[in-house]
Amino acid sequence: MSGTKTFSTEASERYARALFAVAQENNEINKIEESIIDLLKIFKNNGEFKNFIKNPTFQKNVQEKVILEISKKLNCNKNLTNFLSLVIEKRRIFFLDKILENFLELSSIKKGKINATLTSSKELSKNDIEEIETEISKVIGSKIDLVYKIDKELISGIKLQLGSLLIDSSIKNKLKKYKKLMIEN
Repeated sequence: MSGTKTFSTEASERYARALFAVAQENNEINKIEESIIDLLKIFKNNGEFKNFIKNPTFQKNVQEKVILEISKKLNCNKNLTNFLSLVIEKRRIFFLDKILENFLELSSIKKGKINATLTSSKELSKNDIEEIETEISKVIGSKIDLVYKIDKELISGIKLQLGSLLIDSSIKNKLKKYKKLMIEN
């Protein structure tokens, strides 16, 4: 993992930490987390909203109206709504998804959970996924939030992303390594 961070990564982490500090100070972490999960669902499932957020040409007042209306519909609390207004005012709204994801990561860490992503080349049963989650939790001695994905391009095998640690036992990765070795020699 590279030691350098992009401006968007640093900025989104700072904003997420600021929101987290306000949420913690006001004992609102769970309430804000629920609203953030809803906002991220809208962001990921609604291309029009995603384009709206990522498009820097919209005027602040238009962005403010849309975000305030969404906040009202999602029943977001005052601190989250004010935070979203601040992000618009500072012209950082296009980092919204990264900010919200960073907040959820901070919240998971606070709760003693670690985020993990399991990617397999074929569909695993719910029972298999639960067993893997249980085993990983035992090994690291902490609760994990496991996200499961299927990627047929892996050909065979799995990838496990646990925080910054990546374990890749996929055939795709092994072929990539062999190709690199052949080019180098």
